[in-house]
Amino acid sequence: MDLLVNLYSRKLDTLRERVQTCEARIRVALPPEQHIVKDWVRTHFSEYWVSEVTAAMAHQPPGCLVATIDGQLVGFACYDATARGFFGPTGVAEDQRGKRIGLALFYHTLMAMKAQGYAYAIIGSAGPVDFYADAAGAMPIPGDKEDIYQGLLRLKPATENPS
Repeated sequence: MDLLVNLYSRKLDTLRERVQTCEARIRVALPPEQHIVKDWVRTHFSEYWVSEVTAAMAHQPPGCLVATIDGQLVGFACYDATARGFFGPTGVAEDQRGKRIGLALFYHTLMAMKAQGYAYAIIGSAGPVDFYADAAGAMPIPGDKEDIYQGLLRLKPATENPS
């Protein structure tokens, strides 16, 4: 299900307050760090998300934000990766979850989108719908179960060559 977030909603003021105590530093990823971010995403998430990080990093300014604690990468969030106006992918290291890092990444990414002139953000194929609804008032976009990821190429498991 795709979700829509109004970047002018007062709900984002509340979200800003909720993330002020997050211990992670959130900032835009720098181009020379791209290989570090991609390796980290590959290790913790998926090759598909590495492709989206690559697309987001190609923008100027980069559409990828990182969360760090003591100089160590603990999370990331992208926008304008699969499509313009899309938020995601985003992820936080498993041992860092529950510390509002994902919430802070979400907030700062939405603010980066707003600063670039977006009035709305789309969360494509949103996983935790309740999380986004609670955090920013995200609303479902009516649809017929078809989305941008329909027909996405998938790797098939390798098979032995019978010859």
